[in-house]
Amino acid sequence: MTHKFNVGQVVDLMPKVLREAAAGSYQITFLVPVSDKDPSDPLYRIKSATEKHERVAPESELTLSEEEFA
Repeated sequence: MTHKFNVGQVVDLMPKVLREAAAGSYQITFLVPVSDKDPSDPLYRIKSATEKHERVAPESELTLSEEEFA
């Protein structure tokens, strides 16, 4: 499966109970190569303007944002 989103697009990260994540939108910084482990759910590196670090998130936890990246 190929990636649904592209580098530079702005996405929202779905909240999870055990994940502390910055609120707001994230920008996709890198498309992680699809692995044999789960080719149906590609990974992305994403970055929030309010955090110093990047995160890795599966496509199933991302939605296209209506906001612009700050």
